[in-house]
Amino acid sequence: MIASKIRIAVLGISLLGVGVFSYRYLAGPAVSFIDPSDDMLVATGQPLYATYCASCHGESLQGQPNWRQRMPNGRLPAPPHDESGHTWHHPDALLFDMVKNGLVAGKTAPPGYESDMPAYAGVLTDDEIVAVLAYIKSRWPADVLQAQKEATLQYEEWRQ
Repeated sequence: MIASKIRIAVLGISLLGVGVFSYRYLAGPAVSFIDPSDDMLVATGQPLYATYCASCHGESLQGQPNWRQRMPNGRLPAPPHDESGHTWHHPDALLFDMVKNGLVAGKTAPPGYESDMPAYAGVLTDDEIVAVLAYIKSRWPADVLQAQKEATLQYEEWRQ
């Protein structure tokens, strides 16, 4: 009797784990459009960006030089987060995932892709990651922000 209860409990925990894994890694984080017009959010994100992101992506979001050319180690330099880069082509849920989990080959990067982008899970809270992204987006021109908002909303619609 006790052994069967243990088996049922283990099965239940396993199924819960599969469900959490499936949601987290197939559907991605539950992040909707991050609004850069939220001044408090942007003010929270600016010093976090300066502390955790600017050393690679630049104080002015300009990225590393020659960011489209592979370095000797085969990896790409950090891209700009201003309108000259490709950050704004991605929906917010994907940007959030990249910051939280790093670039994961086969998920947020092509299979076999290696990156110097660290994962900030355990370093930054989810709210802090959102604030950093709000700060980045607050620096974009209106047309770029609108295009990124449309990409985010289309992605959210697709996920549902």
